[in-house]
Amino acid sequence: MSEAQPVTNIDVRVIPPHERHPQIFGALGALTAGQSLQITSDHDPRPLLYQLATNFPGEFGWEYLEQGPEVWRLDINRMAGESESSDEEHSGCDCCCGSNH
Repeated sequence: MSEAQPVTNIDVRVIPPHERHPQIFGALGALTAGQSLQITSDHDPRPLLYQLATNFPGEFGWEYLEQGPEVWRLDINRMAGESESSDEEHSGCDCCCGSNH
């Protein structure tokens, strides 16, 4: 039986808005195949999912654990694959979140 992979949790409700995406993408870049990141938010993180699907196709899978209306929880996992991008590629989110990344 395989050992469960550790899960990282980020509660973006306590992070200033301009720091949210950089922290999320930094944590995603640190994941190895099979590891997960759980995000807790006060809104549906759909824009984040669009960014993942567009910028990192096939690298991450996700599942809603809770879908509002007060709290959204999402599990994002690094998919197993031959090519894993470097942390440098995940250091920014290439969006308009107001961050200086």
